[in-house]
Amino acid sequence: MYVYPVLITTIVAFTIFCSVMSLVFAALLRHPDNTVHRVARFWGNAILFLSGVRVRVEGLENIPRGIPVIFMSNHQGNYDIFTLLGRIPVQFRWIAKKEVFAIPLLGPAMKKAGYISIDRQDRARAIGSMDEAAAKIRQGNSVMTFPEGTRSPDGVIRPFKKGSFYLALQSGVPIVPVTILGSREVMKKRKLNIHAGTITVVIDKPVDVKEYTLENREDLIEKIHRVVSGNYRKYKEQGGAVLH
Repeated sequence: MYVYPVLITTIVAFTIFCSVMSLVFAALLRHPDNTVHRVARFWGNAILFLSGVRVRVEGLENIPRGIPVIFMSNHQGNYDIFTLLGRIPVQFRWIAKKEVFAIPLLGPAMKKAGYISIDRQDRARAIGSMDEAAAKIRQGNSVMTFPEGTRSPDGVIRPFKKGSFYLALQSGVPIVPVTILGSREVMKKRKLNIHAGTITVVIDKPVDVKEYTLENREDLIEKIHRVVSGNYRKYKEQGGAVLH
């Protein structure tokens, strides 16, 4: 386990540095989205390295190339964000709760990257955010979502909320199910201790949404949840979340 003040201070300082760099690129470039996301990817990989966290990725070949998709991942802990940023080797945009966008420097940098704010307390605004995300997807941008809505406090994959699936149906692009194991052991919810270890990311085959509508959306939700939770159980049994 790392000494909390040293590592956390380093991560905060590096986050500030990368946020400032993102804002500089945003000021200099006419279309900064992709460049700012590359900075975010560098940030994610650097924090994994500083924390002594290794990442094993299975199924990179399942990511379609040349078309936008919606990545749907379970949410185990804070290190999910660094892991997905660092190790998913394609451009994508996050959908994140609006509170994150209020963080000084980081929030503006996220906006410059084209990430999308969602207000969970206001249904009308949340739907508007999903429509905005659908428009970005139709323009060729993939997005990353956590359909559980929040981090699991005990590792159990919670039921998926409907919003991400509304987005999938509005945009009509494939869903790529993603399963994360081990990040909760690296840093638990509401804890600040960081443990070196291994995180496993399993990327499953894309799921076509064309046969689904708002009327049978529950069938799609069940299907994606079954894939994500099935991979979680499979790789957990294989020791995919074992710390070193």
